[in-house]
Amino acid sequence: MFDFQLLFEMRGLILQGLWNTVWICFLGCLVALGLGLVLASLRLSSPRLVGPLVATYIELCRGIPLLVILFLLYYGGPSIGLRLSAEIAGLVGIGLYGAGYFAEIYRGGFLSIPQGQLEAARMLGISRLNILRRIQIPQMLQLIVPPSTNQLIILVKESALLSVISVDDLTKNATAMVNETFAVIEPYITVALLYWLIIETIARGGYALEKRLAQRSRMPTPSSSDTAGATHATS
Repeated sequence: MFDFQLLFEMRGLILQGLWNTVWICFLGCLVALGLGLVLASLRLSSPRLVGPLVATYIELCRGIPLLVILFLLYYGGPSIGLRLSAEIAGLVGIGLYGAGYFAEIYRGGFLSIPQGQLEAARMLGISRLNILRRIQIPQMLQLIVPPSTNQLIILVKESALLSVISVDDLTKNATAMVNETFAVIEPYITVALLYWLIIETIARGGYALEKRLAQRSRMPTPSSSDTAGATHATS
């Protein structure tokens, strides 16, 4: 029978693990999203100068497991003078690891925009910044929301590896509960449900953002005749 009394007694460990999992994943994913955008922009703007370096970084991220990156940061860092706490090493590891994947997602989004639109905008004299802000980014965002949501979910699930470098996250604290109480079902089912809630929140947020961007893209823009009529009425 499921022992709710045990969970109530161990609520401190569960809440501590939940808090550590949430804030490390949140900041780590922010780092991954931001660094991924920088890498994609560098690769597209300077394909000959910086492109090979960025491509090498992306291939390393996709080829090296997150666990190995965490080991290098936490256990290998002190040998080169880099001393990070377990939490910061986990945050940085998730950020560096996820950035390679997000860089490719961003790059695919930018390359999916028809080149004819960009050439027409340049012929009309629109500045590069306005092209990026009003044409490229809105369309790119609509294209990358589904794969980005997927990647965020993967990063949150892989954050369970942080327990290996002694981060007091959900997984490590659940294991501590098992070792202390010898109850297996209650701690791990609770942790599974909490991970599911986090991931379901991310998924629903991604669906909502995708729907909002799709609605915005379908909004009618004023036609030239409407604009002329409005100008005439104003005058």
